[in-house]
Amino acid sequence: MSYRYLVNLKEKNFKNKSILILGAGTITREYLNALLKMGIKNITVVSNTKERITKLNKEFNFISVIGGYDKNLQYFKKMDLVIIATPIHLLLPAAKMAINNNQQNILIEKPASLYAHKLISFSKKIKREKIRVAYNRLLYPNLHLLKQLVKDDGGITSCTFTFTEWIHTINFKKDLLDAYKFWGIANTLHVISMVTELIGFPKKISSFQRGSLDWHPSGSIFVGSGISNQNIPFSYHGDWTSSGRWGIEVMTRKNAYRLIPLEDLFVCKKGSVKWEQVHFQRSFPEAKPGLAEEIALMLSKDKPDHLDLPSLKNAARLNKLAEKIFGYKK
Repeated sequence: MSYRYLVNLKEKNFKNKSILILGAGTITREYLNALLKMGIKNITVVSNTKERITKLNKEFNFISVIGGYDKNLQYFKKMDLVIIATPIHLLLPAAKMAINNNQQNILIEKPASLYAHKLISFSKKIKREKIRVAYNRLLYPNLHLLKQLVKDDGGITSCTFTFTEWIHTINFKKDLLDAYKFWGIANTLHVISMVTELIGFPKKISSFQRGSLDWHPSGSIFVGSGISNQNIPFSYHGDWTSSGRWGIEVMTRKNAYRLIPLEDLFVCKKGSVKWEQVHFQRSFPEAKPGLAEEIALMLSKDKPDHLDLPSLKNAARLNKLAEKIFGYKK
């Protein structure tokens, strides 16, 4: 049972594991916090930016290496886990260099690449290495409890989801222009990946885009519907020019369920209009949801076969779905 496995991760001992993080941005801070909550102390962070790594060192205890991964990877022994947390355009180059320097267990920050063909090409070069893409929301305990609940109900009968983006909060100085041009891949796949975990990928989909933004020319309003490969009808809506939030609703013959916000779970029982919160457990409640879980999964050898993060090929599949939804021409 995936949910039970995830909430029992705190019982595992990860204290002797060695972790190497490439990059010192905002997400690295979250990884450091999660690692320390897990009791892991053998942590090294490599970064080009002295200011960022020095700031992190004031808050967390780790070995810092300044000068960039391209100059320093050759000096590291094989680590138990390498986390690639660079800007998007450097994710794949850093992963390739890690493999070339005998690192074999690699977690790449999402989306790993904006381009599906690059993910597929890289996947063909993988031999014995384990590489996964860090879609941390796929390991939310509430998501896996929901999967259990809908199974007990007899399965999902339909699904709808929203992915309005708060574009006024976007930091346009963080990445190169293509990250914003393909923002549906760079960011919105957080939501879409969770939907595919619940209902599968579309076997039929009709997608419509309207409007445009200076930095996102393919559209600003996105609506569509289809049938998943599990024969579940779905619909979606995102209006980046308006208000709203990310959210997922699934229906069964007995209940309706909401992941709104994605970190919570609510149920509306048949015959009622009241949404009631469903309580669930987390192994590491003081860490960013999903981060400790994905680290633990990468370090564990006893995980359930059906519980995993996307491979490079599956990440490419997500990218291609986003291309359809957002009207990207590549």
